[in-house]
Amino acid sequence: MPDIEILSFGETMAMFVAEQTGDLARVGHFHKRIAGADSNVAIGLARLGFKVNWLSRVGADSLGRFVIDTLQGEGLYCDHVEIDPTCPTGFQLKSREDLGQDPQVEYYRRGSAASRLSVADIRPRLLQSAHLHATGIPPALSASTRELSFELMTRMAAAGHSVSFDPNLRPSLWTREKQMIEDINALAALAHWVLPGLGEGRLLSGYQEPRDIAAFYLDQGAAIVAIKLGAQGAYYRTQRDEGFVAAVPVPKVVDTVGAGDAFAVGMISALLENQGVAQAVARANWIGALAVQSRGDMEGLPTREQLTAANRPAPVG
Repeated sequence: MPDIEILSFGETMAMFVAEQTGDLARVGHFHKRIAGADSNVAIGLARLGFKVNWLSRVGADSLGRFVIDTLQGEGLYCDHVEIDPTCPTGFQLKSREDLGQDPQVEYYRRGSAASRLSVADIRPRLLQSAHLHATGIPPALSASTRELSFELMTRMAAAGHSVSFDPNLRPSLWTREKQMIEDINALAALAHWVLPGLGEGRLLSGYQEPRDIAAFYLDQGAAIVAIKLGAQGAYYRTQRDEGFVAAVPVPKVVDTVGAGDAFAVGMISALLENQGVAQAVARANWIGALAVQSRGDMEGLPTREQLTAANRPAPVG
């Protein structure tokens, strides 16, 4: 595997996962974990052996210490995680579901330390990373994190580094849907690899079919667009090629949260290893299938040894 450094940024929250099913109001016992789409992808790439530089902020509290300890335990480089003495670490409550449906999640992140991330947190060393992965979550947290997202993506692309972008829409974090659509599409226009879900792509582009959604982002400047289709697999398109890649059959869905992040891990890792686009989508589908079979947002992400043993990416076509 090539020696490649990756930069990722965003908010990692503490997460309290119910140990029994039912209404969160009636749950008496929770298990403490971490959560955050951006850090899910960072952890997945670190497990595959990439050096991942993590840019974030946490509060000067026990949850902040827990977040940093967990991320460092997963192999992330956290030298650029600032400890904020005035704002808390965000957290969430997550229900337990045993029938494969999406869990109930309640967020407590308004005014969190991570929402204070800004362009002042950018250090020249971070911009030496070969690849940047970004999502649509940081720009929804605050004006300063939105500015940071645009600045990082612009500077990394201008320096000739590859940039991937997952819209990861969180409408509840935005004041106006129109602003969300405009800002997310403007960020996507700065990326080389754009990775929306089908529903996200429809809302953001105004088109219904995967081929047309992909064309919308290719016209904005993307080199590769991969659209997640859930149980139907994924569709990809470049300026020269396109195709569908079937999903990997899953005997039982345990937890759907984090499946899109797992897909991003597969795409980014394979493309950075110079795999073909179809092969990258096949790996992405496989890692996504692993993710939904494990309880937790990132617990099912594979190690390099597991990836090698499974001989992925698998042949496609």
